[in-house]
Amino acid sequence: ASWVKSTRCHMTTNKHVIIGVGPAGIIAAETLRKLDTGSTITVIGNEPEPPYSRMAIPYYLADNIEEAGTHLRKNPNHFDNKRIEIVKDEVTKVNEKQNSISLQSGNDLNYDKLLIATGSHATVPPIPGVNSSHVCSCWTLEDARNIISLAKPNANVVLVGAGFIGCIILEALAKRKVNLSVVEMENRMVPRMMNETSGGFIKHWCEQKGIKVYTSTSVEEIDANNVQLDNKQSLAADLVIMATGIKANVGFINNTSIKVDSGILVNEYLQTSEVDIFAAGDVAQGKDFSTNNFSVHAIQPTAADHGRITANNMAGKKTRHQGSIIMNVLDTVGLISSSFGLWMGAEGGDYIELQDPSKHRYLNLQFKGDVLVGASSVGLTEHVGVVRGLIQSKIKLGKWKSRLKADPTRLMEAYLGCTQAVGHNAGIL
Repeated sequence: ASWVKSTRCHMTTNKHVIIGVGPAGIIAAETLRKLDTGSTITVIGNEPEPPYSRMAIPYYLADNIEEAGTHLRKNPNHFDNKRIEIVKDEVTKVNEKQNSISLQSGNDLNYDKLLIATGSHATVPPIPGVNSSHVCSCWTLEDARNIISLAKPNANVVLVGAGFIGCIILEALAKRKVNLSVVEMENRMVPRMMNETSGGFIKHWCEQKGIKVYTSTSVEEIDANNVQLDNKQSLAADLVIMATGIKANVGFINNTSIKVDSGILVNEYLQTSEVDIFAAGDVAQGKDFSTNNFSVHAIQPTAADHGRITANNMAGKKTRHQGSIIMNVLDTVGLISSSFGLWMGAEGGDYIELQDPSKHRYLNLQFKGDVLVGASSVGLTEHVGVVRGLIQSKIKLGKWKSRLKADPTRLMEAYLGCTQAVGHNAGIL
């Protein structure tokens, strides 16, 4: 895809409209204000709260922060000071041919440039009983309030889904001292960032902490007091939390010419098929650094990166998106796990794996030729920045590849040896 020039004439004072008050939308608005001081900037969100970070919700659940601690900006006058208008309303339609949007309140807003940063929503499978009052997702502040009201010490809580989001919630629930059971359909925990071995390490760690974990198991029915599993077991449940996936918020553009796949399709400038409309964050199907394909990366670093880049392009400062790298770092009741890039391996590539089950430690490095393209680990933290640097720089390892295959703990030494021709003994395990 290439940069598409707009043929429309614009006023000297640009009207920038942003749909979505998450990190992508807010960072875009603040960046636009720096780049285009005379523009009008309107950001629209459909929740009653001030702009907040979903990634902060688990800290609120764990009582580490107050609700206000989830807010993206702590100063209540922050947006007024920057002349950024926050509108609490629902966008019902994008009128791309007229450069306007329609709101649930009945108002229409015109725009010169529009950014869609509507994020995603939690999806729930059609399980009998899933609409019961004690069943909820953990995606909004309102969800968090409901969970806090029910997740009292010693309450029986069933968490359905042990993916990345599920395991973040797991950490917060454990701190609330509930009786926790986790149900995951796949054969391991965090299946989209861990293989069977490393995912198994995380499961064993959780079980040692008193958490019941059921993998290769699905929920058949939820009733007032129990969750029925497909293995014929029944779990007591005062609260059931569904963490079974998310989906991009694109319903309001269904009848437009904006092209959508799993997310809104964008080019390398995060511009959609409509010349004056951009997309960022969870809703955007953007470039993947490792594959050069376009996919949805629903992580906050990607949202922040998208926000800055779209703002530059909306302000006329042509900026190419180099691609987002898959990057997940997870704390599961004290056990740190991480995955980067092509952690599952590249076609035609090779790998080295090191594990110490007794210490719940695991390290896997994935290579394509003599370039590190992916990595995953459990129980390790020292190497995280080095791994990201090696993958993003695409630096050729040369002789260091064979050294890493002989001892993958020498990552820091390899990094220094490749970038500065200096090496130091820096074992990790």
